[in-house]
Amino acid sequence: MSGSKVLNATSEIGKLKTVLLHRPGKELENLMPEYLERLLFDDIPYLKQAQEEHDAFAKILTDNDVEVLYLEDLSAEAILDKDIRNRLIDDFLDEGNIIGRRSRDVIKDYFSQFDNKALIENMMSGIRKNELPDSKDRSLADMMDSRYPFVIDPMPNLYFTRDPFATIGSGITLNHMKTETRNRETIFANYIFNFHPRFRDKNIPIWYDRLERSSIEGGDELILSDKVVAIGISERTDAVAIEKFSRTILNSDEGFETVLAFDIPKKRAFMHLDTVFTMVDYEKFTIHPAIEGPLTVFSITKSNKDKNELNIVKEESTLKDILKKFLELDKVTLIRCAGGNLIDAAREQWNDGSNTLAIAPGEVIVYSRNYVTNNVLKDYGIKIHEMSSSELSRGRGGPRCMSMPLVRENL
Repeated sequence: MSGSKVLNATSEIGKLKTVLLHRPGKELENLMPEYLERLLFDDIPYLKQAQEEHDAFAKILTDNDVEVLYLEDLSAEAILDKDIRNRLIDDFLDEGNIIGRRSRDVIKDYFSQFDNKALIENMMSGIRKNELPDSKDRSLADMMDSRYPFVIDPMPNLYFTRDPFATIGSGITLNHMKTETRNRETIFANYIFNFHPRFRDKNIPIWYDRLERSSIEGGDELILSDKVVAIGISERTDAVAIEKFSRTILNSDEGFETVLAFDIPKKRAFMHLDTVFTMVDYEKFTIHPAIEGPLTVFSITKSNKDKNELNIVKEESTLKDILKKFLELDKVTLIRCAGGNLIDAAREQWNDGSNTLAIAPGEVIVYSRNYVTNNVLKDYGIKIHEMSSSELSRGRGGPRCMSMPLVRENL
Protein backbone atom coordinates (compact mmCIF):
# COMPACT_ATOMS: atom_id res chain seq x y z
CA MET A 1 0.00 0.00 0.00
CA SER A 2 1.02 3.59 -0.59
CA GLY A 3 0.15 4.35 3.04
CA SER A 4 1.24 7.78 4.19
CA LYS A 5 3.15 8.79 1.07
CA VAL A 6 2.10 12.21 -0.15
CA LEU A 7 2.78 11.03 -3.73
CA ASN A 8 2.77 7.45 -5.00
CA ALA A 9 2.52 6.13 -8.55
CA THR A 10 4.13 2.81 -9.44
CA SER A 11 1.73 1.75 -12.19
CA GLU A 12 -0.84 3.01 -14.67
CA ILE A 13 -3.63 0.83 -13.27
CA GLY A 14 -3.33 0.67 -9.46
CA LYS A 15 -6.49 1.85 -7.69
CA LEU A 16 -6.59 5.61 -8.05
CA LYS A 17 -6.77 7.41 -4.69
CA THR A 18 -5.95 11.08 -5.40
CA VAL A 19 -5.95 12.96 -8.70
CA LEU A 20 -5.28 16.53 -9.84
CA LEU A 21 -7.67 18.20 -12.31
CA HIS A 22 -8.21 21.69 -13.67
CA ARG A 23 -11.79 22.80 -14.30
CA PRO A 24 -11.76 24.74 -17.58
CA GLY A 25 -12.13 28.48 -17.07
CA LYS A 26 -12.25 31.76 -18.95
CA GLU A 27 -9.03 30.84 -20.77
CA LEU A 28 -11.25 28.95 -23.25
CA GLU A 29 -13.20 32.13 -23.95
CA ASN A 30 -9.97 33.86 -24.88
CA LEU A 31 -9.42 31.53 -27.82
CA MET A 32 -9.70 33.26 -31.22
CA PRO A 33 -9.71 31.56 -34.64
CA GLU A 34 -6.67 33.46 -35.92
CA TYR A 35 -4.56 32.47 -32.92
CA LEU A 36 -5.58 28.82 -32.49
CA GLU A 37 -2.33 27.45 -33.92
CA ARG A 38 -0.31 29.69 -31.61
CA LEU A 39 -2.24 28.32 -28.62
CA LEU A 40 -2.13 24.68 -29.84
CA PHE A 41 -5.88 24.33 -30.35
CA ASP A 42 -7.85 23.15 -33.39
CA ASP A 43 -11.23 24.47 -32.31
CA ILE A 44 -12.99 26.63 -29.72
CA PRO A 45 -14.95 24.77 -27.01
CA TYR A 46 -18.13 26.22 -25.54
CA LEU A 47 -17.10 26.91 -21.95
CA LYS A 48 -20.40 26.26 -20.15
CA GLN A 49 -20.81 22.85 -21.75
CA ALA A 50 -17.11 22.02 -21.28
CA GLN A 51 -17.44 22.78 -17.55
CA GLU A 52 -20.53 20.59 -17.26
CA GLU A 53 -18.68 17.73 -18.95
CA HIS A 54 -15.67 18.25 -16.71
CA ASP A 55 -17.87 18.27 -13.60
CA ALA A 56 -19.35 14.95 -14.73
CA PHE A 57 -15.81 13.61 -15.14
CA ALA A 58 -14.98 14.66 -11.57
CA LYS A 59 -18.20 13.06 -10.31
CA ILE A 60 -17.26 9.71 -11.84
CA LEU A 61 -14.00 9.95 -9.91
CA THR A 62 -15.52 10.97 -6.58
CA ASP A 63 -18.29 8.37 -6.92
CA ASN A 64 -15.48 5.81 -7.12
CA ASP A 65 -13.78 7.04 -3.93
CA VAL A 66 -11.11 9.12 -5.68
CA GLU A 67 -10.05 12.34 -3.96
CA VAL A 68 -10.20 15.12 -6.56
CA LEU A 69 -7.92 18.13 -6.13
CA TYR A 70 -7.94 21.17 -8.41
CA LEU A 71 -4.91 22.94 -9.82
CA GLU A 72 -6.46 26.35 -9.32
CA ASP A 73 -7.27 25.64 -5.65
CA LEU A 74 -3.84 24.26 -4.76
CA SER A 75 -2.14 27.16 -6.54
CA ALA A 76 -4.17 29.70 -4.55
CA GLU A 77 -3.48 27.87 -1.29
CA ALA A 78 0.25 27.87 -2.04
CA ILE A 79 0.51 31.69 -2.02
CA LEU A 80 -1.07 32.56 1.32
CA ASP A 81 2.16 34.31 2.27
CA LYS A 82 2.25 37.82 0.73
CA ASP A 83 5.92 37.53 -0.24
CA ILE A 84 5.27 34.21 -2.04
CA ARG A 85 2.28 35.74 -3.84
CA ASN A 86 4.47 38.64 -5.03
CA ARG A 87 7.18 36.22 -6.15
CA LEU A 88 4.63 34.29 -8.20
CA ILE A 89 3.45 37.50 -9.88
CA ASP A 90 7.03 38.45 -10.77
CA ASP A 91 7.78 34.97 -12.10
CA PHE A 92 4.53 34.99 -14.06
CA LEU A 93 5.39 38.32 -15.70
CA ASP A 94 8.92 37.11 -16.47
CA GLU A 95 7.58 33.96 -18.13
CA GLY A 96 5.00 36.00 -20.02
CA ASN A 97 7.86 38.11 -21.43
CA ILE A 98 6.46 41.28 -19.87
CA ILE A 99 9.62 43.35 -19.82
CA GLY A 100 8.28 46.89 -20.22
CA ARG A 101 8.55 48.77 -16.92
CA ARG A 102 5.17 50.49 -17.23
CA SER A 103 3.36 47.31 -18.33
CA ARG A 104 4.65 45.42 -15.30
CA ASP A 105 3.50 48.17 -12.96
CA VAL A 106 0.06 48.36 -14.54
CA ILE A 107 -0.43 44.57 -14.42
CA LYS A 108 0.70 44.38 -10.81
CA ASP A 109 -1.78 47.10 -9.92
CA TYR A 110 -4.50 45.20 -11.84
CA PHE A 111 -3.68 41.98 -9.95
CA SER A 112 -3.79 43.76 -6.58
CA GLN A 113 -7.61 43.87 -6.63
CA PHE A 114 -7.94 40.06 -6.62
CA ASP A 115 -7.90 37.56 -3.80
CA ASN A 116 -5.59 34.57 -4.32
CA LYS A 117 -8.13 32.36 -6.10
CA ALA A 118 -9.18 35.13 -8.49
CA LEU A 119 -5.54 36.02 -9.09
CA ILE A 120 -4.75 32.46 -10.18
CA GLU A 121 -7.83 32.29 -12.40
CA ASN A 122 -6.90 35.57 -14.09
CA MET A 123 -3.33 34.39 -14.65
CA MET A 124 -4.69 31.24 -16.28
CA SER A 125 -7.24 33.05 -18.43
CA GLY A 126 -4.74 35.58 -19.81
CA ILE A 127 -5.15 39.33 -19.88
CA ARG A 128 -6.95 41.18 -22.63
CA LYS A 129 -5.52 44.61 -23.41
CA ASN A 130 -8.89 46.25 -22.86
CA GLU A 131 -8.95 44.94 -19.29
CA LEU A 132 -6.08 47.25 -18.34
CA PRO A 133 -6.24 51.04 -18.08
CA ASP A 134 -4.61 52.82 -20.99
CA SER A 135 -1.63 55.00 -20.22
CA LYS A 136 0.37 57.52 -22.21
CA ASP A 137 3.38 56.83 -20.00
CA ARG A 138 4.57 53.78 -21.90
CA SER A 139 8.00 52.57 -22.91
CA LEU A 140 8.89 51.55 -26.46
CA ALA A 141 8.65 47.87 -25.46
CA ASP A 142 5.12 48.47 -24.12
CA MET A 143 4.00 50.04 -27.39
CA MET A 144 5.14 47.25 -29.72
CA ASP A 145 2.68 44.76 -31.28
CA SER A 146 -0.23 47.06 -30.53
CA ARG A 147 -2.67 45.09 -32.70
CA TYR A 148 -2.37 41.85 -30.71
CA PRO A 149 -5.38 41.71 -28.33
CA PHE A 150 -3.67 40.16 -25.31
CA VAL A 151 -1.13 41.52 -22.87
CA ILE A 152 -0.48 37.93 -21.77
CA ASP A 153 -1.77 34.89 -23.64
CA PRO A 154 -4.40 32.59 -22.12
CA MET A 155 -3.48 29.03 -21.10
CA PRO A 156 -6.29 26.98 -22.69
CA ASN A 157 -4.37 23.69 -22.45
CA LEU A 158 -4.36 23.74 -18.64
CA TYR A 159 -7.24 21.29 -18.33
CA PHE A 160 -4.81 18.69 -19.66
CA THR A 161 -3.11 18.39 -16.27
CA ARG A 162 -1.17 15.30 -17.36
CA ASP A 163 1.56 17.26 -19.13
CA PRO A 164 3.16 20.00 -16.95
CA PHE A 165 4.40 17.49 -14.39
CA ALA A 166 4.20 13.74 -13.85
CA THR A 167 4.07 11.69 -10.67
CA ILE A 168 6.52 8.79 -10.86
CA GLY A 169 7.11 6.75 -7.73
CA SER A 170 7.22 9.15 -4.78
CA GLY A 171 8.50 12.07 -6.85
CA ILE A 172 7.75 14.11 -9.94
CA THR A 173 9.18 15.25 -13.20
CA LEU A 174 8.55 19.01 -13.19
CA ASN A 175 8.53 19.27 -16.93
CA HIS A 176 10.07 21.66 -19.40
CA MET A 177 7.38 21.85 -22.07
CA LYS A 178 8.16 21.93 -25.76
CA THR A 179 6.33 25.17 -26.55
CA GLU A 180 6.45 28.54 -24.86
CA THR A 181 2.65 28.54 -24.80
CA ARG A 182 2.56 25.49 -22.53
CA ASN A 183 5.81 25.94 -20.62
CA ARG A 184 4.21 28.75 -18.61
CA GLU A 185 1.78 26.16 -17.18
CA THR A 186 4.53 24.53 -15.13
CA ILE A 187 4.91 27.59 -12.91
CA PHE A 188 1.80 26.56 -10.95
CA ALA A 189 3.14 23.09 -10.14
CA ASN A 190 6.44 24.68 -9.15
CA TYR A 191 4.71 26.82 -6.51
CA ILE A 192 2.41 24.01 -5.35
CA PHE A 193 5.25 21.60 -4.60
CA ASN A 194 7.46 24.25 -3.05
CA PHE A 195 4.93 26.15 -0.94
CA HIS A 196 1.62 24.32 -0.50
CA PRO A 197 1.23 22.99 3.08
CA ARG A 198 0.32 19.54 1.75
CA PHE A 199 3.61 19.15 -0.16
CA ARG A 200 6.24 21.52 1.18
CA ASP A 201 8.82 20.03 3.54
CA LYS A 202 7.90 16.54 2.34
CA ASN A 203 11.23 16.04 0.52
CA ILE A 204 9.50 15.18 -2.75
CA PRO A 205 12.15 14.07 -5.26
CA ILE A 206 12.34 16.04 -8.52
CA TRP A 207 13.40 13.64 -11.29
CA TYR A 208 13.54 16.41 -13.90
CA ASP A 209 13.38 20.17 -13.53
CA ARG A 210 11.51 22.77 -15.55
CA LEU A 211 14.70 24.86 -15.85
CA GLU A 212 16.29 22.21 -18.10
CA ARG A 213 16.56 23.25 -21.74
CA SER A 214 15.33 20.01 -23.35
CA SER A 215 11.65 19.16 -23.25
CA ILE A 216 9.65 16.34 -21.71
CA GLU A 217 5.87 16.19 -21.30
CA GLY A 218 3.65 14.05 -19.09
CA GLY A 219 1.62 12.57 -21.93
CA ASP A 220 4.77 10.77 -23.00
CA GLU A 221 5.42 9.30 -19.53
CA LEU A 222 3.78 5.96 -18.68
CA ILE A 223 4.53 3.80 -15.63
CA LEU A 224 4.15 0.25 -16.92
CA SER A 225 5.19 -1.41 -13.65
CA ASP A 226 7.10 -0.72 -10.46
CA LYS A 227 10.25 -1.53 -12.45
CA VAL A 228 9.56 -0.12 -15.92
CA VAL A 229 8.78 3.41 -17.13
CA ALA A 230 7.94 4.04 -20.80
CA ILE A 231 8.57 7.41 -22.42
CA GLY A 232 7.81 8.51 -25.96
CA ILE A 233 10.49 10.18 -28.06
CA SER A 234 7.88 12.35 -29.71
CA GLU A 235 6.98 15.70 -31.20
CA ARG A 236 7.01 17.06 -27.63
CA THR A 237 9.68 15.02 -25.77
CA ASP A 238 13.40 15.09 -26.61
CA ALA A 239 15.76 12.14 -26.42
CA VAL A 240 18.28 14.12 -24.35
CA ALA A 241 15.58 14.83 -21.73
CA ILE A 242 14.83 11.12 -21.48
CA GLU A 243 18.51 10.41 -20.84
CA LYS A 244 18.66 13.01 -18.07
CA PHE A 245 15.50 11.67 -16.47
CA SER A 246 16.74 8.07 -16.75
CA ARG A 247 20.04 8.88 -15.11
CA THR A 248 18.22 10.38 -12.13
CA ILE A 249 15.41 7.86 -11.64
CA LEU A 250 17.53 4.73 -12.21
CA ASN A 251 20.12 5.85 -9.65
CA SER A 252 17.45 6.65 -7.05
CA ASP A 253 16.00 4.35 -4.37
CA GLU A 254 12.63 4.10 -6.14
CA GLY A 255 13.19 0.62 -7.53
CA PHE A 256 12.74 1.41 -11.22
CA GLU A 257 15.17 -0.64 -13.29
CA THR A 258 14.40 0.15 -16.94
CA VAL A 259 13.25 3.10 -19.01
CA LEU A 260 11.82 2.19 -22.41
CA ALA A 261 12.13 5.05 -24.91
CA PHE A 262 9.59 4.57 -27.70
CA ASP A 263 10.52 6.27 -30.96
CA ILE A 264 7.12 7.38 -32.28
CA PRO A 265 6.26 9.49 -35.35
CA LYS A 266 6.89 13.20 -34.83
CA LYS A 267 3.50 14.49 -35.91
CA ARG A 268 0.36 15.85 -34.26
CA ALA A 269 -1.65 12.62 -34.60
CA PHE A 270 1.01 10.95 -32.41
CA MET A 271 1.51 14.02 -30.22
CA HIS A 272 2.20 11.98 -27.06
CA LEU A 273 2.70 8.30 -26.39
CA ASP A 274 -0.55 8.17 -24.43
CA THR A 275 -2.56 9.29 -27.46
CA VAL A 276 -1.74 5.97 -29.13
CA PHE A 277 -1.10 3.62 -26.20
CA THR A 278 -2.54 3.29 -22.67
CA MET A 279 -2.65 0.47 -20.12
CA VAL A 280 -6.08 -0.76 -18.98
CA ASP A 281 -5.33 -4.00 -17.09
CA TYR A 282 -2.43 -6.17 -16.00
CA GLU A 283 -1.76 -7.44 -19.52
CA LYS A 284 -4.20 -5.38 -21.61
CA PHE A 285 -3.45 -2.19 -23.53
CA THR A 286 -5.45 0.10 -25.80
CA ILE A 287 -3.55 1.08 -28.92
CA HIS A 288 -3.72 2.88 -32.22
CA PRO A 289 -3.04 0.11 -34.77
CA ALA A 290 -0.14 2.12 -36.22
CA ILE A 291 1.94 1.56 -33.07
CA GLU A 292 1.88 -2.24 -33.20
CA GLY A 293 5.19 -2.24 -34.98
CA PRO A 294 7.75 -3.21 -35.84
CA LEU A 295 8.96 -0.48 -33.47
CA THR A 296 12.25 1.01 -32.50
CA VAL A 297 12.49 1.11 -28.72
CA PHE A 298 15.58 1.87 -26.67
CA SER A 299 15.93 0.07 -23.36
CA ILE A 300 17.83 2.17 -20.83
CA THR A 301 19.35 0.73 -17.67
CA LYS A 302 21.96 2.06 -15.27
CA SER A 303 25.61 1.17 -15.58
CA ASN A 304 27.12 -0.90 -12.77
CA LYS A 305 30.43 0.88 -13.29
CA ASP A 306 29.54 4.57 -13.31
CA LYS A 307 26.27 6.16 -12.14
CA ASN A 308 26.70 8.89 -14.76
CA GLU A 309 26.67 6.29 -17.52
CA LEU A 310 23.69 4.45 -18.98
CA ASN A 311 23.37 1.18 -20.86
CA ILE A 312 21.28 1.90 -23.95
CA VAL A 313 20.21 -0.97 -26.18
CA LYS A 314 18.26 -0.61 -29.42
CA GLU A 315 15.34 -3.03 -29.50
CA GLU A 316 13.53 -3.57 -32.79
CA SER A 317 10.44 -5.70 -32.39
CA THR A 318 6.65 -5.61 -32.18
CA LEU A 319 4.92 -3.80 -29.34
CA LYS A 320 3.54 -7.07 -28.05
CA ASP A 321 6.96 -8.74 -27.86
CA ILE A 322 8.56 -5.71 -26.23
CA LEU A 323 5.87 -5.62 -23.55
CA LYS A 324 6.16 -9.36 -22.94
CA LYS A 325 9.90 -9.12 -22.56
CA PHE A 326 10.20 -6.14 -20.25
CA LEU A 327 7.04 -6.65 -18.19
CA GLU A 328 7.77 -10.37 -17.92
CA LEU A 329 4.31 -11.32 -19.15
CA ASP A 330 3.33 -14.62 -20.74
CA LYS A 331 0.44 -12.96 -22.54
CA VAL A 332 -0.19 -9.44 -23.84
CA THR A 333 -3.53 -8.32 -25.28
CA LEU A 334 -3.50 -5.28 -27.56
CA ILE A 335 -6.96 -3.75 -27.97
CA ARG A 336 -7.05 -1.77 -31.18
CA CYS A 337 -8.90 1.52 -31.35
CA ALA A 338 -12.29 0.76 -32.95
CA GLY A 339 -11.21 -2.85 -33.30
CA GLY A 340 -8.84 -1.85 -36.07
CA ASN A 341 -11.51 -0.76 -38.55
CA LEU A 342 -9.76 1.74 -40.82
CA ILE A 343 -12.45 4.44 -40.91
CA ASP A 344 -13.77 4.02 -37.37
CA ALA A 345 -10.26 3.91 -35.90
CA ALA A 346 -9.26 7.12 -37.66
CA ARG A 347 -12.39 8.92 -36.44
CA GLU A 348 -12.23 7.67 -32.88
CA GLN A 349 -8.48 8.15 -32.61
CA TRP A 350 -9.08 11.81 -33.51
CA ASN A 351 -11.25 11.90 -30.38
CA ASP A 352 -8.69 10.02 -28.25
CA GLY A 353 -10.22 6.56 -28.38
CA SER A 354 -6.93 5.08 -27.11
CA ASN A 355 -6.53 7.63 -24.29
CA THR A 356 -8.16 5.97 -21.29
CA LEU A 357 -7.79 6.70 -17.57
CA ALA A 358 -7.59 3.56 -15.43
CA ILE A 359 -9.07 4.01 -11.96
CA ALA A 360 -8.39 0.37 -11.03
CA PRO A 361 -7.14 -2.73 -12.87
CA GLY A 362 -9.57 -3.43 -15.70
CA GLU A 363 -11.68 -0.32 -14.97
CA VAL A 364 -11.36 2.84 -17.06
CA ILE A 365 -12.95 6.18 -17.88
CA VAL A 366 -13.58 6.83 -21.58
CA TYR A 367 -15.33 9.32 -23.86
CA SER A 368 -18.85 8.11 -24.70
CA ARG A 369 -18.48 9.31 -28.29
CA ASN A 370 -15.93 6.55 -29.01
CA TYR A 371 -18.67 3.95 -28.91
CA VAL A 372 -17.03 1.46 -31.29
CA THR A 373 -13.86 1.30 -29.20
CA ASN A 374 -15.90 1.24 -25.98
CA ASN A 375 -17.83 -1.82 -27.13
CA VAL A 376 -14.55 -3.52 -28.01
CA LEU A 377 -13.20 -2.75 -24.53
CA LYS A 378 -16.31 -4.32 -22.97
CA ASP A 379 -15.85 -7.39 -25.16
CA TYR A 380 -12.39 -7.75 -23.62
CA GLY A 381 -13.85 -7.65 -20.11
CA ILE A 382 -12.96 -4.04 -19.30
CA LYS A 383 -15.38 -2.11 -17.09
CA ILE A 384 -15.94 1.34 -18.54
CA HIS A 385 -17.29 4.61 -17.19
CA GLU A 386 -18.46 6.79 -20.06
CA MET A 387 -18.41 10.60 -20.03
CA SER A 388 -19.72 13.14 -22.52
CA SER A 389 -17.10 15.13 -24.38
CA SER A 390 -18.59 17.15 -27.22
CA GLU A 391 -16.66 20.22 -26.05
CA LEU A 392 -13.74 18.84 -24.01
CA SER A 393 -12.63 16.68 -26.94
CA ARG A 394 -12.10 19.78 -29.09
CA GLY A 395 -8.82 20.26 -27.22
CA ARG A 396 -7.53 16.93 -28.62
CA GLY A 397 -7.05 15.07 -25.35
CA GLY A 398 -8.84 12.28 -23.51
CA PRO A 399 -9.48 11.26 -19.87
CA ARG A 400 -5.82 10.37 -19.24
CA CYS A 401 -4.71 13.72 -20.65
CA MET A 402 -7.13 15.55 -18.32
CA SER A 403 -5.88 13.92 -15.12
CA MET A 404 -2.67 13.75 -13.09
CA PRO A 405 -2.71 10.90 -10.54
CA LEU A 406 -1.00 11.88 -7.32
CA VAL A 407 -1.62 8.67 -5.39
CA ARG A 408 -2.32 5.16 -6.63
CA GLU A 409 -2.33 2.01 -4.57
CA ASN A 410 0.57 -0.30 -5.37
CA LEU A 411 -0.38 -3.43 -7.26
